[in-house]
Amino acid sequence: MLPRKNRVSTKVVEEIFKKGSFVNSPTLTFKFIKTNRPSPPAISFIAPKSVAKGAVERNKLRRMGYLAIEEEIKQFPTGLTGVFVFRKQETSKEAIENDIKTILGKI
Repeated sequence: MLPRKNRVSTKVVEEIFKKGSFVNSPTLTFKFIKTNRPSPPAISFIAPKSVAKGAVERNKLRRMGYLAIEEEIKQFPTGLTGVFVFRKQETSKEAIENDIKTILGKI
């Protein structure tokens, strides 16, 4: 799991959805805001009910996302604040890692 300093608060998530840009991949959408401040990147995961009905499945998706991004967090630029939203249910950590890498390439 990512440390608290690398996760996004709910107030910032609302701002990201209002003012942010987005990048799509087959299983994830990344909505983000770039700032000029040299702060560490802050990333969170959201699994909506339209993707997984039960809370257990949604929490499992979020945990897999946090595990997949632990290795990739160093590659995110400083000052980046964003949210990954699952578009469909994924069962493997490797597929999530690949989607994160493709999104990083698009940013």
